[in-house]
Amino acid sequence: MADQNQHGESPIIIKKGKKCGHGHHGGAWKVAYADFVTAMMALFIVLWVLAQSEEVKTSIAHYFQNPTILGISGSKSFMEGQGPGSGQQGMEEKIKSEMEEKEAERKSLQEKANNIIESLESNPDFADILSQVDIQVTDEGLRIELLDKDDSFFELSSAKLKPKAVMILSIIGSQISELNNKIVVEGHTDARPYPKNNRGYTNYELSADRANAARNILQKNGVSDEQIDQIRGYASHRLRNIKDPNDRINRRISILVELKQITL
Repeated sequence: MADQNQHGESPIIIKKGKKCGHGHHGGAWKVAYADFVTAMMALFIVLWVLAQSEEVKTSIAHYFQNPTILGISGSKSFMEGQGPGSGQQGMEEKIKSEMEEKEAERKSLQEKANNIIESLESNPDFADILSQVDIQVTDEGLRIELLDKDDSFFELSSAKLKPKAVMILSIIGSQISELNNKIVVEGHTDARPYPKNNRGYTNYELSADRANAARNILQKNGVSDEQIDQIRGYASHRLRNIKDPNDRINRRISILVELKQITL
């Protein structure tokens, strides 16, 4: 046959395929991988922030709300040699300073709380109702609560303070008047409705009147008008015992010495 050589063997034909370049799409997986790593890093940062204290969260929020500290809001900072690197360092120092100042503020309030407790414990007249005075330092500040569960501080269904309540509030007033913090006085009741024959006088009026009566004693014992920030009457909308709205422990006066708003 024509396609056989002289030895009767068919020729061997080797076909080499043409190599095709893959440079135009060979790096696509790298972009996808980079996006995945970035997303995972963002997720870890969010989880880390959620696990931090309120002070850290506040500081981080300030970081993102004020870009000028990075020196990117104008050319002047760059002209002065304050590039992004130095701005980052300044931000870290600011956050650290703010956290240290807040911690010092909390310690100051805790010392004041201890002084109030010592003053009350040293007076034998308060032995029977001392357990009804709750003093704590919280994220809001120094919170002092007089729990009127046995009608120990106010006349029944009235904003008239009893003598021991006046004495306790006098001690509290003289102590917190030494601070420069703002003060909020709150009145609370249980969920029992006020008698209907009182011409529209409700638990709102009662709680507000009791808070105002407590404010009056505080101011008579050194608390300045500038320190008083708010008087609040919550009625039964801020229960201490949520499970039992009618529990008498919900009847109380709260004095909040607020943490200062620190701005650096």
